[in-house]
Amino acid sequence: MAPLSILSLSLSLLTLFTPLSHASAISQGAANPPKIPSGPNGSGESQPQPYVPQPALLTTEWTASVGADPSNHWPQHPRPQLKRDDKWWQSLNGIWRYQNLHFASSARMNVDISTLTPDVEVEGGYDGGGGEGGMPTEEKETLIPSCIESGFSGIQEMNVTGMVFKRTLEFPDNWMNETGRRVLIHFEAVDYEAVVYVNDKKLGHNVGGYFRFTVDATNALKNDGEKNELQVVVRDPTDEPGFYTPHGKQTRTPSHIFYTPCTGIWQSVWMESVPGDNYIGDLDVSADMEGNGEVTDLGSVRCSKTTTPVKVSILENGIEVATHDASSDQEFSFQVPDPKLWSPDSPTLYNISVTMGDDQITSYTGFRTISKGVVNGIQRPLLNGKFVFQFGPLDQGYWPDGIYLPPTEEAMLYDLDLIKSLGMNMVRKHIKVEPQLYYYACDKLGLLVIQDMPSMRPAASLATDFPTPAQQAEFERQLSVMVNQFKHHPSIITWVIYNEGWGQIRDNGNYPEFHITDAIRALDPTRLIDSVTGWFDHGAGDFHDNHHYASPECGTPFYSSPNTPYDPNRIGFQGEFGGVGHVPDFKKLAPEPSLWPDPKAIATIPETYEISPDLDSYNYRTHELLGELRAQVERYACSGAVYTQTTDVEGEVNGLVTYDRRVVRVNVTQWQSDIQALYDAAERRAS
Repeated sequence: MAPLSILSLSLSLLTLFTPLSHASAISQGAANPPKIPSGPNGSGESQPQPYVPQPALLTTEWTASVGADPSNHWPQHPRPQLKRDDKWWQSLNGIWRYQNLHFASSARMNVDISTLTPDVEVEGGYDGGGGEGGMPTEEKETLIPSCIESGFSGIQEMNVTGMVFKRTLEFPDNWMNETGRRVLIHFEAVDYEAVVYVNDKKLGHNVGGYFRFTVDATNALKNDGEKNELQVVVRDPTDEPGFYTPHGKQTRTPSHIFYTPCTGIWQSVWMESVPGDNYIGDLDVSADMEGNGEVTDLGSVRCSKTTTPVKVSILENGIEVATHDASSDQEFSFQVPDPKLWSPDSPTLYNISVTMGDDQITSYTGFRTISKGVVNGIQRPLLNGKFVFQFGPLDQGYWPDGIYLPPTEEAMLYDLDLIKSLGMNMVRKHIKVEPQLYYYACDKLGLLVIQDMPSMRPAASLATDFPTPAQQAEFERQLSVMVNQFKHHPSIITWVIYNEGWGQIRDNGNYPEFHITDAIRALDPTRLIDSVTGWFDHGAGDFHDNHHYASPECGTPFYSSPNTPYDPNRIGFQGEFGGVGHVPDFKKLAPEPSLWPDPKAIATIPETYEISPDLDSYNYRTHELLGELRAQVERYACSGAVYTQTTDVEGEVNGLVTYDRRVVRVNVTQWQSDIQALYDAAERRAS
């Protein structure tokens, strides 16, 4: 297979006229394709089934608050790094309408959804389960954002491949009338493929379930008091046979370490008004420990032929400490003398104000440098020129009530606050990508983030059915999207390409991680790359990353297959270890059940790496494992480790807390002491 350039794939997106230089593969405009049937309620003559949250299999402390006020569901501005004045943005979260399109057969499963539009019957009708004549089921109200498999959605349907979401749009008159402004609609994530229409006009087609995309709705909108209709057709095959897509641990057949999938509009939708001439579509800022800052991309969208003056100001506590004047579509730099550096101990952030013509946005950055170097004879990861031992949990980001989406921002912060309170300084975001607000929280808390790329077909990890050249190219394109969309978060320090061989081609010496590593380094030279975490390591990237349960083998001369011997030319790292399990005693530990009540999941609990019968033995065993890790830090070349895991997930019962977050298993004082001992050992070893 010929090497595929991630850089060229990413840069090809710059030709689009909406601010999509870092978006997924989205195409604009369309002819007049055949249309999707509306079903019994599509004509507007009857009402959809009202929204009612469905009971979750397992609740959290935040479950009851979701759905009580749908208009206030995830109301926060979704992108703190590119924010306009409040008068120019509006959340579209809340009640939408939903229909299952019943893509049941392989013909429908593989239909090109970019050729379908809402509201008119398809010639020949629909197959499978939809109602009379094969029509889709009736419309139901649903809560956006949500996974349709979750109770929050009000739908709670499994294994749905095709669906359509609709809602009306209202916006202030001055959004379009004032000096020819334009209206953009932003989707933070739709799993997996989406086609967006306004008033039956196709505005864009996006592929990829984890990344944001934007459509310009200006020319499709009516601004004369008439109703505007937003329609989103979605297809999500997850791990259906014949599909090879990045979907992490989602599966239609959950089993132990593979979980309930998430389908549909699972992150925020919002719209904003921008100037009609030129506007800022993105902001790519990097800042290092020397106080040097670079603006390499304003994402400037030029609707006129003239360039526009740009002013960037850097502020500390509201006081301007640096400024630079430039013009649109121009890279430039700035300098802040003696900046306060960003680190886990002191996560200082500087505010940024950018003015480009009539457009103004606010953002932020942190001054820090990620590198590697030899310290006392051992290759180490460096933060601001110093070796910082990295320790934190494997964080899968699953919830029993919301599946992929936390019930509220408060719930999301609970996990991160717990991690930080134990003394951990890092989190490995495991084959999932979170909303921008998650990384913003890590930026503020001072949590280092190791960010995985969501894997292709994890269930095929040991099989020989590797992705086709086209599927591999799509994986690499989406990886480049992830890097470009999240690289301005100072908390993210490492990109992970492959996890334990899942979707990783290793056929006849063809190891794509080498050219992917080179391409990612070209896109983002400011971070380290963990090309292969766990197994099937062929020598690419900055890390030699070992996975072993329960005991660690971190930078040690001993190892277990399918790991490889420690490579002293790279950073010794324990990508996964621990995983000690414990089955909650409902009556003694919590007023509510804390175990995922699915018989199939419960049946897989014995597959847990180790199981302790009570919390005393659990904390004894984890104390011993952290002691083993400390000894390896003292004696060998261990530079960091990831403990499995933050929470239980369905049939996995090895979390620091239970799946419902009601039972904290860890002895907090003991863990704080053991973790501090790791940092102390690393400091002694380095000196």
